[in-house]
Amino acid sequence: MSDDLSARLGLPYLAAGQLQKHVTLNEALTRLDALVQAAAVSRTVTTQPATPDDGALYILPPGATGSAWSSLPSGALARAEAGGWTVVPVTDGALVAVLDQAEIVCRRDGAWVPLGQNLSRLGVNTEADDANPVAIKVNKALLTALGLGEGGDGDLRVTLNKEAAGDVLSLLFQSGWGGRAEIGLIGGDDLTVKVSADGGTWREALTIDRTTGRTWFAGGAMRTQTTVFEADGDYAPPAWARVVTARLVGGGGGGGSGAVGASGARSGGAGGGSGGLAEACWPVEALDGGLSVIVGAGGTGGAARTTGSGALGADGQFSRVTDLHGALLTAFGGKGGRGGDATGGLGGAGGHDGNAGGAARPTEAGGAGEAMTGPGGPGGGGGGGAWGATALSGGAGGGGGAGRAPTIGGAAGVSAAGGPGGGVIDPQRGGAGAGGGGGSAGAAGFAGGAGGLVGGGGGGGGAGVTTSGAGGSGARGVVVLTAIG
Repeated sequence: MSDDLSARLGLPYLAAGQLQKHVTLNEALTRLDALVQAAAVSRTVTTQPATPDDGALYILPPGATGSAWSSLPSGALARAEAGGWTVVPVTDGALVAVLDQAEIVCRRDGAWVPLGQNLSRLGVNTEADDANPVAIKVNKALLTALGLGEGGDGDLRVTLNKEAAGDVLSLLFQSGWGGRAEIGLIGGDDLTVKVSADGGTWREALTIDRTTGRTWFAGGAMRTQTTVFEADGDYAPPAWARVVTARLVGGGGGGGSGAVGASGARSGGAGGGSGGLAEACWPVEALDGGLSVIVGAGGTGGAARTTGSGALGADGQFSRVTDLHGALLTAFGGKGGRGGDATGGLGGAGGHDGNAGGAARPTEAGGAGEAMTGPGGPGGGGGGGAWGATALSGGAGGGGGAGRAPTIGGAAGVSAAGGPGGGVIDPQRGGAGAGGGGGSAGAAGFAGGAGGLVGGGGGGGGAGVTTSGAGGSGARGVVVLTAIG
């Protein structure tokens, strides 16, 4: 320790018996006046001021000019007093407010460094450490752009950088200190999002290719919700939906009943046509309000007769979706099969993209219901068997959904009633019902089989001597709406 100067600031001590003690004391006070709450006018001004205020401090930048400044070293803390300039000695750790830049600088290793720069650690409400040199423990944080009126440009861009492509640059989201989500350039240069249930096993959710901008969803991204209407109702698309697809099937037509009589050629009833098929896809924005749904009923089969020609099967009804402005999509019902008589005839026509019923023939087995005229739609009902010289069999029902999710047509009646058409509601595969088989002729004609769900045509009833076979009923339709988002 020096007997002449203080250890840190180098303030001169008064000596015992010293003459002119006021000179030493004033020197110490002058140095304290400069260093306590030190405030420099500038550290960028290079030209020595001509008339500085007494006590004004300047940190001299490189290349300073002037009669006094040019001889002083860069970084010197120069003080103006009584028309002259002196250098105020400073030690590492000294703080000086720089007024023209509104900053505080710190003396470090012989240089002035803005306070807050080149810190090795920063902790806010918590301790920073080697693993986390910046640690902040707060409930809210805000970054906002410096506006035009504040000297900025109104933009705010936060830049994060990694050294090489194989490194990780990411934001890691944790819950209870366990990782749950991570987003960033994770071991590559494509933007990736990963998630985890336990912080140990991670699953990639999304990757965006940096060269094409195309997005890859490792686990899929589509959200779907399917609603099946088996009866009339209303529908509102979910809030998350972007498009709604619709698949409508109309009701199947009923099969006609067979003719009856003691002698002569007479045909069975013709098969009913299947319900039609209609499909569409709409953006949700194009749908004005909610949707109203009508599900078409199947037509009833022609009633059995005890004399004369058979009865006509009833037509199936349409299925339809409407909004506030009217019909958006319609699947028409199949036509009922004609009743048996002496000449026979074609089966009922199918709705659009449906299939016709099997024909009724006066001296032949009943015709098979169609399946491939509308391969995605339901099948037509088989025709009933005629009474010629002997009782003849009915025709097989047409298969449903032959081009998509096949269902089996009802079996042709051979000295028996026609079999029911197969069919189930399968919203994912778009199932369509098959046609019912035609009933066989007989002393008492056999009934046609019912059409299968959904939209299958009813089979025609067989001809008879005392009683004809009744026509099979057509199956009801369906409306399947799928929201996709």
